[in-house]
Amino acid sequence: MISFANKPGLVIYLTAGDPDLATTRDMAIAAIDAGADVIELGVPFSDPLADGPVIQRASERAVARGTRLEDVLKTCREIRDARASAGIILFSYLNPVVRFGMSAFAKAAKAAGADGVLLTDMIVEEAGEYLEAMRANDLAPVFLAAPTSPDERLKAIAENSRGFVYAISRVGITGTQTELAADAETLVKRLKQFAQVPVALGFGISTPEHVKTVAGFADAAVVGSAIVALVEKTPAADAPKAVGEFVRSLKQGGQPSS
Repeated sequence: MISFANKPGLVIYLTAGDPDLATTRDMAIAAIDAGADVIELGVPFSDPLADGPVIQRASERAVARGTRLEDVLKTCREIRDARASAGIILFSYLNPVVRFGMSAFAKAAKAAGADGVLLTDMIVEEAGEYLEAMRANDLAPVFLAAPTSPDERLKAIAENSRGFVYAISRVGITGTQTELAADAETLVKRLKQFAQVPVALGFGISTPEHVKTVAGFADAAVVGSAIVALVEKTPAADAPKAVGEFVRSLKQGGQPSS
């Protein structure tokens, strides 16, 4: 279930299949146990243009290992079986879903225990079939919202998102950064004019201090590249523990001072 009961909410991205599917499952469970509200389970893709070098490398490694959409769905089911109340979003480029078939994918995602779907290159103006498939299978469609979008587009994104809206802190590819973009708070405020669901901010969030800052104006923080970078440099056997400890530091560091 997608819920951010206690601010700051925390959404954690993992590239499925990096370093392997069993470790992905165990890292997701460790992240949930450490306080992650939602797991974004990334479907590896051979041409991840919206991602920075860290997630690109993870996707390349997972693809090289033969990880397919079907494998990600199986891992999703394993996470759901292990943690029944966790929020799980399938995060994918459109191409693997089109190859699978939109309707078949939505049915399979629901059967795998997913709560929702984020297709990074699906734009709201062309999302008719996608939204219909999501509604038919009681799945939450999550859309990306950029600082450059006019209010009319933000309104459409907010009205068609379920679960949460993913606000992008800056224009460009994913990746960590030392400071949050100045227009991040402005974007969240603009979205909140229209959104009936929580607004989560992502792209570049990598430290407890970032999470604490985000908690001041958004409902949740999304952490991706920093997690994937940690996985890249950690032996597979140690990765679940390392991810759990990092997520715990993000969650605790993001709490407001008493």
